[in-house]
Amino acid sequence: MVSNNDAGNWDNEFQDFRKKHLDEQVNDTAFVELSRKWLHSSSEKKYSYQFDWLGIPIIQMPTDIVIFQEIVWRTKPDLIIETGVARGGSINFWASIQNLCQIEGHVIGIDIDIRDHAKNAIEHSRFKENITLIEGDSIGKEILEKVSNLSTGYKNVMVVLDSNHTHEHVLKELELYSELVSEGCYLLVLDTMIEDLPVPGDRPWQPGNSPKSAVEAFLNGKKNLFSIDTELENRSLLTVAPYGFLVRNSSSESRTARD
Repeated sequence: MVSNNDAGNWDNEFQDFRKKHLDEQVNDTAFVELSRKWLHSSSEKKYSYQFDWLGIPIIQMPTDIVIFQEIVWRTKPDLIIETGVARGGSINFWASIQNLCQIEGHVIGIDIDIRDHAKNAIEHSRFKENITLIEGDSIGKEILEKVSNLSTGYKNVMVVLDSNHTHEHVLKELELYSELVSEGCYLLVLDTMIEDLPVPGDRPWQPGNSPKSAVEAFLNGKKNLFSIDTELENRSLLTVAPYGFLVRNSSSESRTARD
């Protein structure tokens, strides 16, 4: 039988093993470039549209989904706020992972236009009692007030931004919703990869007018409050959110940065 001490040593050895190979991966420019090209091609092919979570289309990269559940496991958010509902898969995902992690939590999904198929999917989810859908503009005053009121009483609040991807809209979301993120919790900004994609023909967002450009502008004045978790994007690699894994610093870290 393996003792707890032996198991701990084995875990430490495995973590060292993973770190060694992650370092090799990050420093392998050919591999990183190959991954980047594949990711960009997958966007053109709508690869991320091919997956469901518990029967509901999720429209996320599988590698990101695994990283997302790690974040919930580590930080234990009892409230997750996501702007952008789409078909409801991500909202259902967050609620199900909270349940698996034995978190007595809730998920709020906000979208300017919540379609009937998304409402129907959530209505038939086993986690529907742990989900609140709010229809309206995420940066609208009334919507923000409603979300802020619903956030009262939660200890660990996490925010995911995945709605309108223009610079102006994402920057406004960052300014408003960052105030709700708890210390040690994440503020995820999805689809920052738009900054590196060819200019789309049917959408207003594009390089220079993207979630990533909004993150860069936001952090110019908030580097003492938020840090970018590059280790997560390095491990995911095939991620839609490079430069988008933001974590709220503790008060002591913020003071140190200001000093």
